[in-house]
Amino acid sequence: MRDRGPGDQVSGAYTERVALSQLPPPPERPNPFRMKRRTFLATAAAALATPAQGSDPVVAGTESVDAAFRAWLDGFRKTAISSGLPADLVDRELSGLTPDPRVRGSDRNQPEFSRPFSHYVRRAASEDQAAIGRRRLASLDAGALSRIESERGVPREILGAIWGMESGYGAAMGDQDVIRSMATLAADGRRRAFAEEELLSALRMLASGEVSRNQLVGSWAGAMGQTQFIPSSFLRLAVDGDGDGRRDVWGSAIDALASSANLLSKAGWKRREPWAIEAIAPKGFDYSVCEVLTCPLSQWADLGVSRPGGDGWPDGSVEASLIAPTGAGGPLFLLLANHFVIRRYNNAVTYAVAVGLLADRIAGRPGPVRPWPEETPLSLSDRTGAQTALKSQGFDVGEVDGVMGLKSRQALRAWQKSQGLVADGYLSPDMIARLRSAG
Repeated sequence: MRDRGPGDQVSGAYTERVALSQLPPPPERPNPFRMKRRTFLATAAAALATPAQGSDPVVAGTESVDAAFRAWLDGFRKTAISSGLPADLVDRELSGLTPDPRVRGSDRNQPEFSRPFSHYVRRAASEDQAAIGRRRLASLDAGALSRIESERGVPREILGAIWGMESGYGAAMGDQDVIRSMATLAADGRRRAFAEEELLSALRMLASGEVSRNQLVGSWAGAMGQTQFIPSSFLRLAVDGDGDGRRDVWGSAIDALASSANLLSKAGWKRREPWAIEAIAPKGFDYSVCEVLTCPLSQWADLGVSRPGGDGWPDGSVEASLIAPTGAGGPLFLLLANHFVIRRYNNAVTYAVAVGLLADRIAGRPGPVRPWPEETPLSLSDRTGAQTALKSQGFDVGEVDGVMGLKSRQALRAWQKSQGLVADGYLSPDMIARLRSAG
């Protein structure tokens, strides 16, 4: 699985735009510590090295784009120097810079078919991945890991899962020039404020002498190192975990994991609390409360929600919200606060659930009791068609873009409820057919 941008979609009810495109945070939990998600497979670097299919040929270096890029570059040079960066460093790094056509292709690409949620999670949180995670964590300094857990409160299995998801445990950190990537995104204009700030941060990293120029490589979205920090996050949140006096998220796994623990801790990680609890809903349950109602576990119990096997709740006062990522027939989860802290790393339900499940397996805990259903990949036209049908019937889906984000899921639940259907917000081929016939 390659570095994931807006083109790498997960189908069904919990599709999200992620990486650089997922700028809005969950509305109930602001996202000040955004970082970008990287891949957990070692094939990512090779995939990133291939120009995206369907990328705009204008970006490949035509005269008009080169002129626009140069005009932006001239203006940014003045901004960088006025911010206090040394003029000689700015001139050295910006001289001869050209746009990278792969970056714009990755940022804008929208695939024809999306990956079903269950396919993504089963692969990301497989026993094979967990076994690699256990071996990699066991190879590190146990005392250093214990210090990280003690100081930051984040369990090593969570850090290991993020490590695996972001770079395949350090095997695939990305190979694209961060300065060139950020310059391309900034000149393109769609994410100028973000990309210019990250480019300034990358230049500040060089000016500080803390990193070398050849370390500034990573994903097309600017994320670097074993746990994929963007430059501004590195400056704010990276720490020296191994005590050698350097914050080396590239060469030191302990520094990378300590830095991720610092990010999660500052984002509000709750010690000794799980990320989620698997749940069972009673027959006739109103699934329209999914992602809407946040209440204590005791209140969920009053609504008939229970744990598989009849186990009791660990603390009835802890608040949670319910999700049914593959519909009412698949596993259900009551999401606790730490799930949303994981989403400060990457604001996608799929990512955070995969991290949680992979962490559970690394720690030797069992996976979901209820099996994942078989799902069918949905085409872009299926997804946009469903959004268009909902919008034509008066349901607010936001932008019709083929991304079944929170607004689209809420709109689908409202439509399902109006039709007397199970209002789980899950977009299946059957639901698409029903929407088309109703429209």
